[in-house]
Amino acid sequence: MKQFKFPEGFLWGGATAANQMEGGFYEGNKGLNIADVLPGGKERLSILQSPGFNFEIDRDKYSYPNHEGIDFYHRYKEDIALFAEMGFKVFRMSIAWTRIFPNGNELTANEEGLAFYDRVFDELHKYGIEPVVTISHYEMPVNLVKEFGGWRNREVVTFFERYVNAIFNRYKNKVKYWMTFNEINSGLIMPIMGLGFSIQKEEDKYQPTFQAFHHQFVASSIAVKACHEIIPDAQIGCMILYAPVYSYDSNPKNVMYALQEERFFNYFCADVQVRGEYPAFINRFFKEHNIEIDMKDGDLELIKEGTVDYIGFSYYMSRTEIKDKSDLENSQGNLIGGVKNPFLKASDWGWEIDPEGLRISLNQLYDRYQVPLFVVENGLGAYDKVEEDGSINDHYRIDYLRGHIKAMAESIEDGVNLMGYTSWGCIDLVSASSGEFSKRYGFIYVDKQDDGSGTLERKKKKSFFWYKDVIASNGEKL
Repeated sequence: MKQFKFPEGFLWGGATAANQMEGGFYEGNKGLNIADVLPGGKERLSILQSPGFNFEIDRDKYSYPNHEGIDFYHRYKEDIALFAEMGFKVFRMSIAWTRIFPNGNELTANEEGLAFYDRVFDELHKYGIEPVVTISHYEMPVNLVKEFGGWRNREVVTFFERYVNAIFNRYKNKVKYWMTFNEINSGLIMPIMGLGFSIQKEEDKYQPTFQAFHHQFVASSIAVKACHEIIPDAQIGCMILYAPVYSYDSNPKNVMYALQEERFFNYFCADVQVRGEYPAFINRFFKEHNIEIDMKDGDLELIKEGTVDYIGFSYYMSRTEIKDKSDLENSQGNLIGGVKNPFLKASDWGWEIDPEGLRISLNQLYDRYQVPLFVVENGLGAYDKVEEDGSINDHYRIDYLRGHIKAMAESIEDGVNLMGYTSWGCIDLVSASSGEFSKRYGFIYVDKQDDGSGTLERKKKKSFFWYKDVIASNGEKL
């Protein structure tokens, strides 16, 4: 069996998001965020992909699993000790914007929220684990959605700037790895979570979407510049959802269609944040869809000055495209569309499994940008069974992760500069797309069920011990 070697200092760890695990709903003077108003269960995905959501809580109709999450807010010491037992070098997490500015537009930060993350960071450092912090991970204050219209409103840039300055100054001695917006390009398919608004039924979706993107690009550049000034030894990256796009066949029309889809979804946001300018290919799209971006004097210069240090990205699946889909089966599980790839198997939720696609992705990204890369999300959502003796034999998760880690190792041999790997949902949490507990990703099982029952007890799965060996051997023992 081939032995793989990862670079010295490779950043092994796991990834989570505050809104999917913390709980502590309204505790510590926390405000209401977007995830707090999204119901759990099968309804969530249709809400995310349909127009007209009102951002209200309706407890008579829905359940809201994010309100309790897995109670990391009270159990973070227990969980971090388990991460340390696995040997994590880093832990990717997010700061909940509404813990720092409950309504988003306050003039001063909430001390209770700031102090909570002080305690979390101190606990991580106690074990030698470096936090990797996402500044905005689908946690926009609902007040900014209702009062200002989310990121389509330029005023939100000012509120975001106040937020980032507060956390950079507070945590400048505790956090050295940052990312601005989680899966920023997901706003193209799910603007509710990423851009903070729901497209209205009578509204053309492109104009407000790309205006909101522009405001996020400006805000990201402001954050990058502030980070470099306040924490000179820190690194700050962007974060994109990446899925390589394959042409269904060798018909040049389908190859061109796949290329256009790939550039539009995978590269548009990254081009702006990494290269510091709007890509040439987007101009034709703007022209054909009558999109006019309202820019302030100096915006393009600011974007050019505020480019990121590295690219963080999520990789779960590839995507297969054909111009005329009428005679082919759609790949139902893939949130980003496409047709079924006959060469790939799928997860319990229909997400196509493609380890080789991760190697392709890493090579494509590095060839295009020549900046360090960081795989900050990758994992298998699956049903897990607790045996009578309490064990959880998630060999399918081990197989999935082993294939993707091998793909990373091959890409490093290809010459890719890869910083690290944080497996998504290293501890079971609430699924972002479905609002379910049963869609489990973790090395650590949490006794919480879709009907709200459960003790929240933590159990180590078989993959816990496997990943511990992977980290201890720096990827040689797979």
